[in-house]
Amino acid sequence: MTDKYTAVAEKTGMKLKFDPSMLRQKYDFERDKRLREDGSGQYKEIAGQFQHFIEDPYVDPAFKREPLFDEVDVVIIGGGFGGLLAGARMREAGVKNIRVIEKGGDFGGTWYWNRYPGAQCDIEAYIYLPLLEELNYIPRERYSHAPEIMAHTQAIGRKYDLYDDVCFQTEVTGMEWDEKSSRWTVSTNRGDKMKARFVAMSNGPLNRPKLPSMTGIENFKGHTFHTSRWDYDYTGGTCEGNLTGLADKRVAIIGTGATAVQCVPHLGEWAKELIVFQRTPSSCDIRKNAPTSPEWEKKLQPGWHKKRVENFNVMVSGGGQETDEVADGWTDIFRNMNAQMSQNPGMVLSKEETNILNEITDFIKMEEIRDRAATIVKDQATAEALKPYYRQFCKRPTFHDEYLFAYNRPNVHLVDTRGKGVDSITEKGVIYDGVEYEVDCIIFATGFEVGTNYTHRSGYDIVGRGSVTLSEKWAEGPRTYHGFFSNGFPNCFFMGMIQTGATANFTHMLNEQANHIAYVVNRALTGKIKSVEASRDAEEAWVNEVRDYAKLGDDYFASCTPGYYNNEGKPEISGNGFLTGVYGGGPVKFFKILKDWRDEGAMRGLQVA
Repeated sequence: MTDKYTAVAEKTGMKLKFDPSMLRQKYDFERDKRLREDGSGQYKEIAGQFQHFIEDPYVDPAFKREPLFDEVDVVIIGGGFGGLLAGARMREAGVKNIRVIEKGGDFGGTWYWNRYPGAQCDIEAYIYLPLLEELNYIPRERYSHAPEIMAHTQAIGRKYDLYDDVCFQTEVTGMEWDEKSSRWTVSTNRGDKMKARFVAMSNGPLNRPKLPSMTGIENFKGHTFHTSRWDYDYTGGTCEGNLTGLADKRVAIIGTGATAVQCVPHLGEWAKELIVFQRTPSSCDIRKNAPTSPEWEKKLQPGWHKKRVENFNVMVSGGGQETDEVADGWTDIFRNMNAQMSQNPGMVLSKEETNILNEITDFIKMEEIRDRAATIVKDQATAEALKPYYRQFCKRPTFHDEYLFAYNRPNVHLVDTRGKGVDSITEKGVIYDGVEYEVDCIIFATGFEVGTNYTHRSGYDIVGRGSVTLSEKWAEGPRTYHGFFSNGFPNCFFMGMIQTGATANFTHMLNEQANHIAYVVNRALTGKIKSVEASRDAEEAWVNEVRDYAKLGDDYFASCTPGYYNNEGKPEISGNGFLTGVYGGGPVKFFKILKDWRDEGAMRGLQVA
């Protein structure tokens, strides 16, 4: 009897070197042994003796300023790429009275906090860094390192005069809508109670570090820190490496996600001994970073950046393009699938057959990635443990040219916990499977809060019309119109992953959102409109559309190994996973919905007063 994979392979003329059905069973087995009843509850909020893990080591803690009680047209919460893009696009629309509120001591967002050794973008810099043509800047490398990225965020701030009225080292503690004045009162930990006609929320999805809820974590007598607050006073060196302070240290790092993939090679080079504790291996493909070619740069024509960004977006959304302009590990699966289809121009596949072909192409790609681990890593047991058995986009894929080689160093050891995580921490080290690994330092590469609700991650609640809080309204999940507007919360815009068209290139999504917000704010200011908010009908229709599209995505992520993408194996639509509730029609369709809405010019779906 021919199974579904064999039938599609035969129809498309594919010659497979593996059994897809057996591989699918292997994926399911690896997923099932990692499922936990506590889901995201396996992590805990940083507090108490670990409070320093979320403090800012780059500023003067004694900083003080007088509180503000003035009024601005727009408050932007968050100084990462989202907030910067919102500010830039509003400046271009003629909005003058803008104030950014940022927890850190400068612009940068995730690139302000993440300064660990090896920190680097995993999306090509020529499309990841926004506003390149506006700033007349070309990245120095194909994949920029953290210092260059942060410098670019600062350049945006200068270009668009966003430093002129910014509140750094400031955290919002609350927002409340005043019906009489049609203004938001924004309160902060600096005693501010400023007024704003509009508020753009760009808090960022990766801003609150998390720790595993393991027994004894408070008992360790050695040194600890989280990768998002790298302690160079202890390790020595810089984000470029040279961690000389670890020469006599036994170091444990817990976690093998994107951050660990980048910093493990540096730790392995400098530490006396490095023990890497792994729950689930990352998919680690070739990066092939290289300096920017002057010849390539000279050939660029006006509009090249937007064209390249959109080309990538179409490719990773499964669409066809005559040329894959980026042509890297992100687009590989889709490039191969399109090539397979082009070899059979008269072939017609059903939707189900197309999905199966996509899965087979994914199997082929992941077999390459597993073979890469087997080829590079000399110890067979370690190589096998580093093989990821899940579809490539079940977790954020990684791309690195030194990570796997680090395991060939005699001082680097992998402890594969087979999906369970470490058992406990003692005064001296880490215990797994009855073995205590004594270390001098534990580094937590355990990521950020994404499985908690929106207001918890933001650090404050919002009080809208009729004293209804956002946490109350969104108790059963987000409710928005196009991801931006929520009924009862006028003149408030949400940015990020909420019921929007997500794409792998996060800054592209943020730029589309910034353009949309700038359009609405400009219409309101020039048209003397006091308030705009989603109508109940428009909001309900959009929530239903998101839910209707969600099933395919839920089915996909339910088959994935647990991680923050699928709320640790619980990807229900009303949950709080990183990709929970995103618009399932894809970013290409979503961005067109926004453009068509603006072109229509009727502010359809909004209550305007």
